[in-house]
Amino acid sequence: MTNREATMTDPVNHTILLLDIEQFGRRDDVEQAFMRRMLYAVLHETLRSAGVEPAEQRLEDRGDSVMALISATVPKTGLLHALINETPTLLHANNRLAAASARVRLRIVLASGEVAVQELGGALGGAVGWDLNQAFRLLDSAPLREALRHRDGPCVLAVSDALYQGIVRHGHGGLAPEAFHRVTVQGKEGEFPAWLHGEPAPGTPDPGPVGAPSAAQTQAQPQAPVPAAAQAPAPAAAPQGAASFQFLGGTPTFGGSLIGGDQHTVSGGQVHGDVNTGNTIGGDR
Repeated sequence: MTNREATMTDPVNHTILLLDIEQFGRRDDVEQAFMRRMLYAVLHETLRSAGVEPAEQRLEDRGDSVMALISATVPKTGLLHALINETPTLLHANNRLAAASARVRLRIVLASGEVAVQELGGALGGAVGWDLNQAFRLLDSAPLREALRHRDGPCVLAVSDALYQGIVRHGHGGLAPEAFHRVTVQGKEGEFPAWLHGEPAPGTPDPGPVGAPSAAQTQAQPQAPVPAAAQAPAPAAAPQGAASFQFLGGTPTFGGSLIGGDQHTVSGGQVHGDVNTGNTIGGDR
Protein backbone atom coordinates (compact mmCIF):
# COMPACT_ATOMS: atom_id res chain seq x y z
CA MET A 1 0.00 0.00 0.00
CA THR A 2 1.48 3.35 -1.03
CA ASN A 3 1.51 6.56 0.97
CA ARG A 4 -1.12 7.96 -1.40
CA GLU A 5 -3.45 5.13 -0.45
CA ALA A 6 -3.02 5.37 3.32
CA THR A 7 -1.71 8.17 5.51
CA MET A 8 -1.73 8.58 9.26
CA THR A 9 -1.30 11.82 11.14
CA ASP A 10 0.89 12.18 14.19
CA PRO A 11 -1.10 11.83 17.44
CA VAL A 12 -2.73 15.09 18.52
CA ASN A 13 -4.60 15.78 21.73
CA HIS A 14 -8.38 15.76 21.28
CA THR A 15 -11.46 15.80 23.42
CA ILE A 16 -13.28 12.52 22.79
CA LEU A 17 -17.08 12.46 22.85
CA LEU A 18 -18.94 9.16 22.41
CA LEU A 19 -22.70 8.58 22.32
CA ASP A 20 -24.36 5.15 22.10
CA ILE A 21 -28.06 4.26 21.77
CA GLU A 22 -29.40 1.79 24.34
CA GLN A 23 -30.90 -1.46 22.95
CA PHE A 24 -30.54 -0.30 19.37
CA GLY A 25 -30.38 -3.86 17.97
CA ARG A 26 -33.85 -4.73 19.29
CA ARG A 27 -35.54 -2.22 16.96
CA ASP A 28 -36.57 -2.79 13.35
CA ASP A 29 -35.01 -0.97 10.41
CA VAL A 30 -37.55 1.87 10.31
CA GLU A 31 -37.15 2.55 14.02
CA GLN A 32 -33.37 2.39 13.78
CA ALA A 33 -33.31 4.95 10.96
CA PHE A 34 -35.51 7.31 12.98
CA MET A 35 -33.37 6.87 16.09
CA ARG A 36 -30.16 7.59 14.18
CA ARG A 37 -31.61 10.85 12.89
CA MET A 38 -32.54 11.79 16.44
CA LEU A 39 -29.04 10.88 17.66
CA TYR A 40 -27.39 13.24 15.19
CA ALA A 41 -29.91 16.01 15.82
CA VAL A 42 -29.20 15.86 19.56
CA LEU A 43 -25.43 15.69 19.00
CA HIS A 44 -25.32 18.69 16.66
CA GLU A 45 -27.45 20.81 18.99
CA THR A 46 -25.32 19.77 22.01
CA LEU A 47 -22.11 20.79 20.22
CA ARG A 48 -23.66 24.06 19.08
CA SER A 49 -24.73 24.93 22.63
CA ALA A 50 -21.16 24.17 23.83
CA GLY A 51 -19.75 26.60 21.26
CA VAL A 52 -18.05 23.94 19.10
CA GLU A 53 -17.65 25.13 15.51
CA PRO A 54 -17.93 22.65 12.60
CA ALA A 55 -14.22 23.10 11.84
CA GLU A 56 -13.40 22.06 15.42
CA GLN A 57 -15.08 18.66 15.23
CA ARG A 58 -14.65 15.40 13.34
CA LEU A 59 -17.54 12.92 13.41
CA GLU A 60 -17.38 9.20 12.73
CA ASP A 61 -20.51 7.07 12.44
CA ARG A 62 -20.50 3.76 14.32
CA GLY A 63 -24.00 2.49 13.47
CA ASP A 64 -25.75 2.67 16.84
CA SER A 65 -23.22 5.20 18.12
CA VAL A 66 -21.21 8.21 16.99
CA MET A 67 -17.73 9.45 17.85
CA ALA A 68 -16.81 13.12 17.89
CA LEU A 69 -13.17 14.23 18.03
CA ILE A 70 -13.14 17.82 19.20
CA SER A 71 -10.27 20.28 19.13
CA ALA A 72 -8.42 20.52 22.43
CA THR A 73 -8.79 24.32 22.22
CA VAL A 74 -12.52 24.00 22.96
CA PRO A 75 -13.08 24.40 26.74
CA LYS A 76 -14.16 21.10 28.26
CA THR A 77 -16.21 22.92 30.90
CA GLY A 78 -18.62 24.12 28.19
CA LEU A 79 -18.95 20.58 26.83
CA LEU A 80 -19.64 19.17 30.29
CA HIS A 81 -22.30 21.76 31.06
CA ALA A 82 -23.97 21.05 27.70
CA LEU A 83 -23.93 17.28 28.28
CA ILE A 84 -25.25 17.59 31.84
CA ASN A 85 -27.95 20.20 31.18
CA GLU A 86 -28.77 20.49 27.46
CA THR A 87 -28.53 16.91 26.20
CA PRO A 88 -31.16 15.44 28.59
CA THR A 89 -33.54 18.28 27.72
CA LEU A 90 -33.03 17.74 23.99
CA LEU A 91 -33.62 14.01 24.32
CA HIS A 92 -36.76 14.53 26.37
CA ALA A 93 -38.18 16.98 23.81
CA ASN A 94 -37.48 14.66 20.88
CA ASN A 95 -38.74 11.53 22.64
CA ARG A 96 -42.09 13.20 23.34
CA LEU A 97 -42.73 13.16 19.60
CA ALA A 98 -41.60 9.56 19.07
CA ALA A 99 -43.36 6.26 19.48
CA ALA A 100 -42.42 4.36 22.62
CA SER A 101 -40.50 1.80 20.57
CA ALA A 102 -38.34 4.50 18.91
CA ARG A 103 -37.39 6.61 21.92
CA VAL A 104 -33.68 7.19 22.38
CA ARG A 105 -31.71 6.72 25.58
CA LEU A 106 -27.97 7.35 25.46
CA ARG A 107 -24.80 6.29 27.19
CA ILE A 108 -22.33 9.18 26.90
CA VAL A 109 -18.59 9.34 27.54
CA LEU A 110 -16.36 12.41 27.57
CA ALA A 111 -12.60 11.80 27.66
CA SER A 112 -9.40 13.29 26.30
CA GLY A 113 -6.13 12.00 24.92
CA GLU A 114 -3.78 11.53 22.02
CA VAL A 115 -5.44 10.39 18.80
CA ALA A 116 -3.97 9.77 15.36
CA VAL A 117 -6.22 9.89 12.31
CA GLN A 118 -5.73 7.47 9.44
CA GLU A 119 -7.05 8.19 5.96
CA LEU A 120 -7.50 5.19 3.68
CA GLY A 121 -7.61 5.52 -0.07
CA GLY A 122 -10.97 4.41 -1.40
CA ALA A 123 -12.36 3.72 2.08
CA LEU A 124 -13.44 5.49 5.21
CA GLY A 125 -10.64 6.53 7.52
CA GLY A 126 -10.40 5.91 11.21
CA ALA A 127 -8.89 7.08 14.46
CA VAL A 128 -6.28 5.26 16.51
CA GLY A 129 -5.08 5.77 20.08
CA TRP A 130 -4.83 4.18 23.52
CA ASP A 131 -6.97 6.90 25.12
CA LEU A 132 -9.62 6.39 22.45
CA ASN A 133 -9.67 2.64 23.12
CA GLN A 134 -10.15 3.24 26.84
CA ALA A 135 -13.00 5.65 26.14
CA PHE A 136 -14.80 2.95 24.13
CA ARG A 137 -14.17 0.44 26.94
CA LEU A 138 -15.88 2.89 29.29
CA LEU A 139 -18.78 3.42 26.86
CA ASP A 140 -19.42 -0.34 26.82
CA SER A 141 -18.76 -0.92 30.53
CA ALA A 142 -21.10 -2.58 33.00
CA PRO A 143 -21.22 0.40 35.43
CA LEU A 144 -22.42 2.71 32.64
CA ARG A 145 -24.95 0.23 31.26
CA GLU A 146 -26.36 -0.56 34.69
CA ALA A 147 -26.58 3.10 35.65
CA LEU A 148 -28.73 3.87 32.58
CA ARG A 149 -30.87 0.78 33.13
CA HIS A 150 -31.71 1.89 36.69
CA ARG A 151 -32.46 5.53 35.84
CA ASP A 152 -35.62 7.19 34.62
CA GLY A 153 -33.78 9.86 32.64
CA PRO A 154 -32.88 9.57 28.95
CA CYS A 155 -29.09 9.47 29.32
CA VAL A 156 -26.13 8.82 31.57
CA LEU A 157 -22.71 10.49 31.44
CA ALA A 158 -19.26 9.22 32.47
CA VAL A 159 -15.92 10.98 32.19
CA SER A 160 -12.39 9.60 32.14
CA ASP A 161 -10.21 9.80 35.23
CA ALA A 162 -7.81 12.22 33.50
CA LEU A 163 -10.64 14.61 32.65
CA TYR A 164 -12.08 14.38 36.15
CA GLN A 165 -8.73 15.01 37.83
CA GLY A 166 -7.86 17.92 35.53
CA ILE A 167 -11.24 19.67 35.24
CA VAL A 168 -14.08 18.38 37.41
CA ARG A 169 -12.22 17.85 40.68
CA HIS A 170 -11.24 21.53 40.83
CA GLY A 171 -14.77 22.76 40.15
CA HIS A 172 -13.79 24.66 37.01
CA GLY A 173 -16.66 26.46 35.32
CA GLY A 174 -18.95 25.89 38.29
CA LEU A 175 -18.92 22.10 37.95
CA ALA A 176 -19.88 20.14 41.08
CA PRO A 177 -17.30 17.42 41.83
CA GLU A 178 -19.62 15.85 44.41
CA ALA A 179 -22.09 15.03 41.64
CA PHE A 180 -19.61 12.52 40.19
CA HIS A 181 -18.95 9.10 41.66
CA ARG A 182 -15.90 6.93 41.06
CA VAL A 183 -16.42 3.54 39.40
CA THR A 184 -14.05 0.80 38.32
CA VAL A 185 -14.15 -0.34 34.70
CA GLN A 186 -12.94 -3.77 33.63
CA GLY A 187 -11.27 -3.38 30.23
CA LYS A 188 -9.41 -5.87 28.05
CA GLU A 189 -6.12 -4.48 29.31
CA GLY A 190 -7.13 -4.49 32.99
CA GLU A 191 -9.07 -2.31 35.40
CA PHE A 192 -9.11 1.47 35.31
CA PRO A 193 -11.07 4.18 37.16
CA ALA A 194 -13.72 6.49 35.69
CA TRP A 195 -16.30 8.92 37.06
CA LEU A 196 -20.06 8.61 36.71
CA HIS A 197 -22.32 11.65 36.87
CA GLY A 198 -25.01 10.78 39.37
CA GLU A 199 -25.34 7.75 41.61
CA PRO A 200 -24.12 4.34 40.42
CA ALA A 201 -26.62 1.54 40.01
CA PRO A 202 -27.49 -0.43 43.17
CA GLY A 203 -25.05 -3.25 43.72
CA THR A 204 -22.18 -1.58 41.87
CA PRO A 205 -18.95 -2.60 43.67
CA ASP A 206 -17.51 0.15 45.83
CA PRO A 207 -14.10 1.09 44.35
CA GLY A 208 -12.90 2.27 47.76
CA PRO A 209 -11.28 5.58 48.65
CA VAL A 210 -9.72 7.64 45.89
CA GLY A 211 -6.16 6.46 45.43
CA ALA A 212 -6.80 3.05 46.98
CA PRO A 213 -5.53 0.02 45.01
CA SER A 214 -8.06 -1.70 42.81
CA ALA A 215 -9.43 -5.17 43.49
CA ALA A 216 -7.08 -6.66 40.90
CA GLN A 217 -4.12 -5.08 42.62
CA THR A 218 -5.10 -6.39 46.06
CA GLN A 219 -5.96 -9.96 45.06
CA ALA A 220 -3.50 -12.71 45.81
CA GLN A 221 -0.98 -10.46 47.45
CA PRO A 222 1.85 -12.65 48.78
CA GLN A 223 1.98 -12.73 52.52
CA ALA A 224 5.24 -11.87 54.17
CA PRO A 225 6.71 -14.90 55.92
CA VAL A 226 6.19 -14.81 59.65
CA PRO A 227 9.57 -15.03 61.33
CA ALA A 228 9.98 -17.92 63.70
CA ALA A 229 9.68 -16.87 67.29
CA ALA A 230 13.07 -16.22 68.78
CA GLN A 231 13.88 -18.89 71.24
CA ALA A 232 14.65 -17.66 74.72
CA PRO A 233 18.19 -18.47 75.70
CA ALA A 234 18.56 -21.27 78.14
CA PRO A 235 18.93 -20.00 81.69
CA ALA A 236 22.54 -19.54 82.59
CA ALA A 237 23.88 -22.06 85.03
CA ALA A 238 24.53 -20.71 88.48
CA PRO A 239 28.15 -19.83 88.79
CA GLN A 240 30.14 -22.49 90.56
CA GLY A 241 32.93 -21.68 92.92
CA ALA A 242 36.30 -23.15 92.10
CA ALA A 243 36.80 -26.46 93.86
CA SER A 244 39.65 -26.52 96.29
CA PHE A 245 41.34 -29.54 97.72
CA GLN A 246 43.33 -29.46 100.92
CA PHE A 247 45.29 -32.43 102.13
CA LEU A 248 46.44 -32.47 105.71
CA GLY A 249 49.00 -35.07 106.28
CA GLY A 250 49.59 -38.32 104.50
CA THR A 251 49.94 -38.97 100.88
CA PRO A 252 46.53 -39.50 99.09
CA THR A 253 46.37 -41.79 96.17
CA PHE A 254 43.47 -41.59 93.62
CA GLY A 255 42.38 -44.17 91.14
CA GLY A 256 39.61 -43.54 88.62
CA SER A 257 38.30 -39.97 88.55
CA LEU A 258 37.69 -37.04 90.84
CA ILE A 259 35.00 -34.33 90.20
CA GLY A 260 35.40 -31.15 92.23
CA GLY A 261 32.51 -28.97 93.30
CA ASP A 262 29.19 -30.23 94.57
CA GLN A 263 29.81 -33.82 93.44
CA HIS A 264 32.79 -35.80 94.61
CA THR A 265 33.57 -39.23 93.42
CA VAL A 266 36.53 -41.39 94.27
CA SER A 267 36.57 -44.78 92.76
CA GLY A 268 38.91 -47.64 92.25
CA GLY A 269 41.56 -46.45 94.70
CA GLN A 270 42.55 -45.82 98.30
CA VAL A 271 42.86 -42.63 100.27
CA HIS A 272 45.24 -42.55 103.20
CA GLY A 273 45.22 -39.76 105.73
CA ASP A 274 42.94 -36.73 106.02
CA VAL A 275 41.10 -35.43 102.91
CA ASN A 276 39.53 -31.91 102.60
CA THR A 277 37.30 -31.94 99.45
CA GLY A 278 35.67 -28.74 98.10
CA ASN A 279 34.96 -26.30 100.88
CA THR A 280 34.24 -28.94 103.48
CA ILE A 281 36.94 -30.02 105.85
CA GLY A 282 36.45 -33.54 106.86
CA GLY A 283 37.58 -35.11 110.05
CA ASP A 284 38.75 -38.69 110.12
CA ARG A 285 37.88 -39.66 106.61
